[in-house]
Order: sequence, then C-alpha cells, then structure tokens
Amino acid sequence: MRITIAGGTGFVGKALMDELLKNNHEVNILTRRLKGSNGNDRIRYVQWLGEDSSPLQALEGTDIFINLAGESINGGRWTDQRKEKILTSRLDSVKELLNIISKLNTKPRTLINASAIGIYGTSFEKIFTEKENHGFGNDFLSETVQQWETEASRAAQQGVRTVFCRFGIILDKQEGALPKIAFPYKSFMGGPIGNGRQWMSWIHIDDVVKGISFIINNEQINGPVNFTAPNPVTMNEFGKTLASVLHRPHWLPVPGFALRLLLGEMSTLVVDGQKVLPEKLLENGYQFKYSNLQLALKNIFS
Repeated sequence: MRITIAGGTGFVGKALMDELLKNNHEVNILTRRLKGSNGNDRIRYVQWLGEDSSPLQALEGTDIFINLAGESINGGRWTDQRKEKILTSRLDSVKELLNIISKLNTKPRTLINASAIGIYGTSFEKIFTEKENHGFGNDFLSETVQQWETEASRAAQQGVRTVFCRFGIILDKQEGALPKIAFPYKSFMGGPIGNGRQWMSWIHIDDVVKGISFIINNEQINGPVNFTAPNPVTMNEFGKTLASVLHRPHWLPVPGFALRLLLGEMSTLVVDGQKVLPEKLLENGYQFKYSNLQLALKNIFS
C-alpha cells in the first residue's frame, strides 16, 4: 500500500515508519521542509503546510493517511499561549489533510488520526471503553481531544473510513513519558506519585505500531479505538514494578500538591488518571505483544 504520514518524524511516527517499511509499504512523510533522499526508494518526503507547497500530485494514489501531527503536550507548563498552540496545531493539520483529500481524484480508503484517552476525563472508579458512554471530561485535555476528533470525523463525509487512535501512556526507553518517570528511580529517589491510587493506562511502543498496522489491514474497524494494554495498573503498582525491573527502591513519595505547584495544569498527566481498556482491538482479534507491565518494562530496559 501507499501510506502517507503527517507527523512522521515524531516519536510514534519514526517507529511506525520502520514497521510499515518492514511490511513492504511505500511511505510518504509530510514535512514542512523538504529533505534529501535517505537512500530508501520506498520513502518519499513531501512538503506541505507551506505557502509554496503543492503536495497533491505526490499524494495521488495514497491508500491510507495517518495523522500524528501536533504540538507535544509534554513540552512544558500549559500556559494560555502553549494551550493555544497544542490545540491549533492539531486542528490545523487535520483541516489541511481534509483539504488535500477533498482535492484528490482517488480518495484514500482510510484516515487514521491520533487521539488520546484524555478525552474521557479522569476517574478513580470508572472503567472506560470505546462502547461505554460515560460522557467526556471538561478539562483542557479532554476538550482538546474532543475538538480534534470532531474535526477529523469530517473525513467520513467524503466516504473515507475514519479511525481515532486514543493513545494511553506510550512506553519507550528513549522518548515519551517513561524516561522522565524512570529518572528518579535510576537516581535511587523513586517513589509513589500523588496518592498512588490513580490509574495508569499504558501501552508498549511495539503494540502502538503493530496495532496501527492491524487497523490498516482490518477495514471493519472504525471510529474510536483505545490504544492501551489490557492490564492497566495504579501509579503505585507501576512504580513498584519499575523499581523491581531497575533494581532500585520504591520509597520516596512525591506529593500531589507539590507536582501541581511545579507543573500547574499539566500535572493532571501524572496526578490524575483513568482506567481504559482496549475493547475494540481485543474484540477484533488483536493479540498484544506486551499485555503484562513487567514484561514490557523488562523488554524496554533489557
């Protein structure tokens, strides 16, 4: 297949590109600045989102569009200016992709759009699946994801199967949240974050990219899909497991109020949480490579 990725140079995008190439797909990477050839004739960089960009001809014949573009939510305090950038970067990329799709002579089969479990809001008691309607949260992250999905859903009006990948906490050794969480443990200062009872719905990076490949090949799947391992854990359990894998103590608590003072509104990413299950992936026969947290962390830190 010919697959076009927006955000292909980011954390998930790089891992996904490697997976797609292993499966013999052709990959277009949408970029603001043109790059030279990397020696692989199955990768092509296509300029977009610039005044002089004209990507239509290069993108004709695309089977699958994957949108991972957007400002990182982990890059600093959520000031008003930064919150605006987080939201607009997501909406602008979707709008431009929809504009491109509308002008293509042959429509793609599928748009796979990044999303986040933050849409559900936070809870200590509820269990969230794609099918259970608990309503959505009313915090910044939830409202951002709701607008993101609403904009992307317009692809269905053009006859394009549309899937929202609601990512949980993605575990990887070099990127994402895990290096920040692991740092105090490696320094012998790790311990419970907040009250430790908040849920952490995690997923190994390998299951992210293999799950997206699974969706590409299973055209009956559409709408929201939770990308979380089937065994979420509390933050306290996560810390104990991480400490065990790293052979470090789990002893020094980090009070929730201190994190809220330090991180502001962004502290919700670690102080609050939600228990999210990947019902759609499991029902459709996806087999997780890492459904057990200890095995996932051992693989990452081996």
